[in-house]
Parts: sequence; structure tokens; C-alpha cells
Amino acid sequence: MIPLKDDIPSYSPPLVTVVLIAVNCLIYLFLLSTGRGYDLALVKWGAIPYEITHGVELTPELSFFSPLSLFSSMFLHGGFFHLAGNMLYLWIFGDNVEDQLGHLKFFIFYILCGLAASLLHIMTTPNSQVPMVGASGAIAGVLGAYMIRFPRARILTLIFFGFFIRIVAVPALFVLGFWFILQLLYALPSIGSTSGGVAWFAHVGGFLAGIALFKLFSALSRKRDYYYE
Repeated sequence: MIPLKDDIPSYSPPLVTVVLIAVNCLIYLFLLSTGRGYDLALVKWGAIPYEITHGVELTPELSFFSPLSLFSSMFLHGGFFHLAGNMLYLWIFGDNVEDQLGHLKFFIFYILCGLAASLLHIMTTPNSQVPMVGASGAIAGVLGAYMIRFPRARILTLIFFGFFIRIVAVPALFVLGFWFILQLLYALPSIGSTSGGVAWFAHVGGFLAGIALFKLFSALSRKRDYYYE
């Protein structure tokens, strides 16, 4: 399932969402223009669990304060489709969560979700020497917040049935709940892994952090009511 758009209007410009998308895209394009520097940047600024859990530098020639990689890794991507998928989800769901929390609280919320996502990945793969990069964990937090705030929102979704493709409106609770269950099912076998691949537990950690933080932050943010037919 690929979400395309939702039916919830936002009442203020999604400034932070747009800036986050722009920054992620600009960083990707800049690093891409450096050629070999792209791969070096992923190693230098990606979050490597082994470095953080053991307090060592695996690549002294690319020295970087490893705890800061928990932040920098959120703005790096492994390729075009990795970036495009993340930015699509952020564009669809970010504006409404930002509308609920306000610009500053949304930015703080986004960063905290990303950090929580990285920490859970590191806790479950402490010996991995593979850099973790991507905004997926932070965006998973946005999805968690959206699901509990707008469970009945209709998400226009591209669904594949073998060779047949349909676009249908599906409740957010189903789309995002199904997404989370898939992440959890894929995550469990990856505990302790030292190989590369998708950081499933980052998605799980970000999603759960998003639910918890949204409940906390929403008490300090403006609230709007929506009506559904």
C-alpha cells in the first residue's frame, strides 16, 4: 500500500514540514554531487551502533563525535527511493500533526521521535557496524501521532492486487496500524543483527515515541475538532 493523500485540511502553513523536506532533499543532492564523498558521508555522519555502545571510533580518518550522529543521521538517505518514500509520508501526514502541535513543538517532536528511533535500533543491534541513516524513524513518529489523532481520516491509497492496481480511500487507523504491524513483524527477527538492511526497530521506536510524545505535547498545543460523514 502506498498512501497518496489524506482528507484532513490543515489550517496553518506547514512551514516546518516543508523546511524538513527541503533540507533532506538539498543534503541528498549536495552529497550526490560530491561523487565518492556521498558514501564517506554516510559512514561519517550515519549512526553506527557499535561506535555508540562501545565508545570507539571505527574510522579515525573520518572522526566525528558519535553521539551527534544520532541527529545527523536523520538527514541522510541511502538513495533516491529511500528519500522519496520518506518525503512522501512526511508530506502527507506531517502538515496535520504540525497543525495540531504548532511549528516549534512539531520540530521538537520530530527530532525527539528520531532520537528515540535511533536509540531503540542501537539497543537491539548494539554490535552492528553498519551506519544507520534516514528520516524514517522521525517520520514514523509523525505516523503514530497522526493515527491516534485522526484514526478515521480517509487516506487515498494505491493498493496492488497482483497485476491489478486500485486507488481506494482507507481509514488511517487501518493504513497506519497495518504499517506498524508489518514493521514489528520484520523487526523481531532482526534483534542482534550485525548485517545491513532496513532498521525496522527504528520504525517501531519512532512510531511508539510519536504516540507517547503527541499525547504529552498536545496538552500544550491548540486542538481542533473534525467531523466525518
